[in-house]
Amino acid sequence: MKDECLICGEKLIYLEKDEMLECEICHKKELSKTRCVNGHYVCNDCHTAGLDMIIGLCLNETSKDPIEIIEKMMAMPFCHMHGPEHHVMVGSALLTAYKNAGGDIDLSKALNEMMNRGKSVPGGACGFWGACGAGISSGMFVSIISGSTPLTNEPFSLSHKMTAKSLNAIADIGGPRCCKRDSYLSILSAIDFVEENFGIKMEKRNVICGHSAKNNQCIGNRCPFAARG
Repeated sequence: MKDECLICGEKLIYLEKDEMLECEICHKKELSKTRCVNGHYVCNDCHTAGLDMIIGLCLNETSKDPIEIIEKMMAMPFCHMHGPEHHVMVGSALLTAYKNAGGDIDLSKALNEMMNRGKSVPGGACGFWGACGAGISSGMFVSIISGSTPLTNEPFSLSHKMTAKSLNAIADIGGPRCCKRDSYLSILSAIDFVEENFGIKMEKRNVICGHSAKNNQCIGNRCPFAARG
């Protein structure tokens, strides 16, 4: 098992109310509900340092399988077991597979938009907002490929339906959170949704999680991606 604080390795705690905390890396002060038992805090920007590496990966990727693509991202040094980086990675993997499967988008422009939108969803949104950032990321993906804005009709509807479908899949499993599990659930939900609503067929595989040994809160056989003998 790996512990969770990026500074000391001890476990994280979630506070009842926001406290003014100072990031141990960049020394920025901001309100947050999350720190480790020793008081260490790492802000979202520092937690996701190196995330822009995925743009180069995606632009050179040929796979039509978004699970394969996100697994490559998860293996990169910036990616932790849990964290807000997944809020960008889900949508980016989907955008890349969608483009490779025949989707008509400017991938470079779409990835940069996904980066800007996804990074605005903070860590802990799953528990504090009632909306997992991985699920929201799938809705951002549909919003980008459909050209949704607050004033559009069908694209507005489709992006909400996508987010709802992902969040429903996440909610059916329950907590505690797992950024890997919720990312897989959101991507698999999006593959079916896009084929039905956009006529683009991305590749889909059976997922077996290889990350459970790094997750202190793994739910074991209750997870649909648990390895079973």
